[in-house]
Amino acid sequence: MNNKKQSPYGSWESVITPEKIIEGGLKFGEVRIDNKDIYFLEGRPSESGRSVILKHNSDGTTTDVIPGNFNSRNAVHEYGGGSFVVREEVVFFTNWEDQLIYKVFEDKIIPITESSDIPMGIRYADLTLSNDGKWIFCVRETHNEGKEAKNEIVAVSTTSSETVVLASGRDFYSSPRPNPTSNQICWLEWDHPNMPWDGNELCVGDFESKNISNKLIIDGSKNVSIVQPEWTDDGKLVYISDESDWWNLKQYSDQKTSDILSEETDHGGPAWQFGFRTFFIYDNCIFLKGSSKDKNKGLIRKISLSGEILEEIQVKHTSISDLSFCDGNAIYVGSSPTTNTEVCSLNLNTKNLNILKESNPNQIDNDEISIPEEISFDTTSNDIAYAYFYKPKNKNFEGSKEEKPPLLVISHGGPTGATSNALNLSIQFWTNRGFAVVDVNYRGSAGYGRKFRDALKGNWGIYDTDDCIAAVDFLAKQGLVDSLRVAIKGGSAGGYTTINALTFHNRFAVGATYYGIADLSVFIDDTHKFESRYLDSLIGKYPEEKEKYYNRSAINFTDQLSCPMIIFQGTEDKIVPPSQAEIMAEGLRDKKIPFALIMYEGEQHGFRQSKNIKSSLESELYFYSKVLNFEAFDNLEEINIATTKSESPIKTVVLDQQLME
Repeated sequence: MNNKKQSPYGSWESVITPEKIIEGGLKFGEVRIDNKDIYFLEGRPSESGRSVILKHNSDGTTTDVIPGNFNSRNAVHEYGGGSFVVREEVVFFTNWEDQLIYKVFEDKIIPITESSDIPMGIRYADLTLSNDGKWIFCVRETHNEGKEAKNEIVAVSTTSSETVVLASGRDFYSSPRPNPTSNQICWLEWDHPNMPWDGNELCVGDFESKNISNKLIIDGSKNVSIVQPEWTDDGKLVYISDESDWWNLKQYSDQKTSDILSEETDHGGPAWQFGFRTFFIYDNCIFLKGSSKDKNKGLIRKISLSGEILEEIQVKHTSISDLSFCDGNAIYVGSSPTTNTEVCSLNLNTKNLNILKESNPNQIDNDEISIPEEISFDTTSNDIAYAYFYKPKNKNFEGSKEEKPPLLVISHGGPTGATSNALNLSIQFWTNRGFAVVDVNYRGSAGYGRKFRDALKGNWGIYDTDDCIAAVDFLAKQGLVDSLRVAIKGGSAGGYTTINALTFHNRFAVGATYYGIADLSVFIDDTHKFESRYLDSLIGKYPEEKEKYYNRSAINFTDQLSCPMIIFQGTEDKIVPPSQAEIMAEGLRDKKIPFALIMYEGEQHGFRQSKNIKSSLESELYFYSKVLNFEAFDNLEEINIATTKSESPIKTVVLDQQLME
């Protein structure tokens, strides 16, 4: 018997409030093992996104390792990663505020690196201890006024203030890892204009007398991407290479390389951050995350070094990261279509699963959760793109048969990234109110092989937008959505796609851009080193192909804008500068198109503070309700009309509300 109330889509009363999203907003990562102890990072929105090192205790509890005035995070490449390492209960970590490496021992915290004359001027990432524990191998990034940052592999003494340079001269480095059987270490290096997923080189060398000797490049090139080199206990080097056009396992042994797996599956991913792990090695076997035929289940596979599949363990988590080993258990961060992120311990013998820490212990009723369907659809240039489609879902409400739901299109960041089917309460926020959502893996997304990933090269701003539109057309043709009430949103690169979709096409009624790019030429001169040449491949060389940059920058074509837009931006964003949001807002103002510009003081690239996460969700919902003409059930604070609140950390500008009617 159907006891659901009929109510217009978008207006349904929802249990998935911004507060509930923030409760489930704990971010876990960087699992580290010290003997039988498990450490990991926890990002807390309630503490302005502070990253705290936690230790899981034998009694099942977790305790903070660092006090409230420390934040285990670094800014190398701006995205950071590999922020701490631990051995024999001594923890070394990078602190956000000053970017120094600190040592935690016997209830003491002391810095072991020296500060820079420039605030946050010397940064460290990808921390790994030497075999004897006397050195921290890591990436150092040094900033100087008016010059490009300098990246190197260094060794930092754990007992004195000494730091020695091990590798220098290339534009970028990552993944210094010591061979447990010798003084050999490995690392990755590459140069502009490459990103690490374009191509890099895997090197080995001997760490002797505080330097590296006998350096040898063993794999990789400008056109082959290597990720995650890890040593076996007997000195073999296992890593992931996309030489086969898919990120597959390889090994280096007896001075030669060989394939372990050759599958049409990406076992690695784009290295936006340092230190991620998709496999661990134990007893000369590889335990690798995978996906099962059932898209709502995941796998951990046990594989021999010769590539034989020894065992497949099915788990409920479709998204698995930071895979590690501790005392007979696989430790990982996992999530699924119905469970938020959690730190997990899987007994490899009994297959029993123990949850060590949940991001949201008060799980949402499954009857409120929309389970995504993976779809593929035709797009331009006779290609295919992919997405996850979410139908509206609420156990107490339904729409009328005469109405189809509005559609929200999501364009992920990167653009070399991907979305998954793991539970995302920020998506369920919309589906539980009566929206359909399509989360698009446009051409250029990771996880579909190198050919698909490279399809965006030279085509950014075109193919990504085309694929979002193709997703709308596909769903509209099936009668699943209201083709006249379609919104699009995205952050960072997804914000760029959103801005372009609203400028160069008439397919959308409204859009929301989070720290998106409006003017590519400004982005060239006003961003950080890691991505400063990213556009060489995505767009073309500058200034030789300057015209492409002009033609794909929406700010130059604001005369083509025809629908409202809400813009969100952090004032401390070092990746996409606030000027981008301000430029677009002025273009909308000149065209007299309804818009809102909301800038959050102190926020960076991605919002970390609870109050701002709540504000952005509610402001976006309010904006859509006015444009798409539905009455939100939520008690929303109105966006200020025709005013700028310069005295507030939230600056809001919107044109006359009558223009929306």
